[in-house]
Amino acid sequence: MGAFFYSSEIIYFCNLKILNYMGRAFEYRKASKLARWDKMAKTFSKIGKDIALAVKAGGPDPDSNPALRRCIQNAKGANMPKDNVDRAIKKASGADAENYEEITYEGYGQGGVAFFIECTTNNPTRTVANVRAIFNKFEGNLGKNGELSFIFDRKGIFTIDKASITMPWDDFEMEMIDGGAEEIDQDEEEVMITTAFEDFGALSHKLDELKIEAKSAELQRIANNTKEVSEEQFKANMKMLERFEEDDDVQNVYHNMELTEEFMKEN
Repeated sequence: MGAFFYSSEIIYFCNLKILNYMGRAFEYRKASKLARWDKMAKTFSKIGKDIALAVKAGGPDPDSNPALRRCIQNAKGANMPKDNVDRAIKKASGADAENYEEITYEGYGQGGVAFFIECTTNNPTRTVANVRAIFNKFEGNLGKNGELSFIFDRKGIFTIDKASITMPWDDFEMEMIDGGAEEIDQDEEEVMITTAFEDFGALSHKLDELKIEAKSAELQRIANNTKEVSEEQFKANMKMLERFEEDDDVQNVYHNMELTEEFMKEN
């Protein structure tokens, strides 16, 4: 889902040297997000788990549960049918609801590239075994929690349909800055707003106040530095990303591998 934003939101991008976060990462984040969210089955499963966690933490009423309201917005942005959303909320509210928990893992890929993996699971023993096996298969190493977190800054990322913004652009920018926006990027169709982690709620409130509905609103981990690798290491790390993406327990994967135009074109 920046210096590699998002897991194996894979990688058909060619306007780079991409990276670090903020403006330079906007187009990459957008392209990689579209690649990931095109995988509907995985996407719906991810949102279903997010809904389960939100309901468990704050109840089934989106009016009084901002996290659930955000999940519903994301589901709408991903074209998840309303019936699927309603079933997920009902299931999460029932006595037989899955007992999901959020777990993170940190490790290194080839060339010293840092990986941060977010999982939602009902079986932590299975999840850690799978994560370790993937690292081992691609000659990486599963590390200790906390040893790599300093490499990744938690940021709020909001994606908005440009057509939903009816006020003058300068006024919109001032409202977003007032709500805590650090960066405001745009293309012909969408606006992407980046906030600090602690301003995520304030910007959500600001959009509600302006009656602007975000297509997606997520907390992500954006790398604050990048690691250069050889082409061989690049290929191995990209294959590892794909394997993580295929694991049902994995929600998001972030890394700090530098992506060059040369490697992107050749792989």
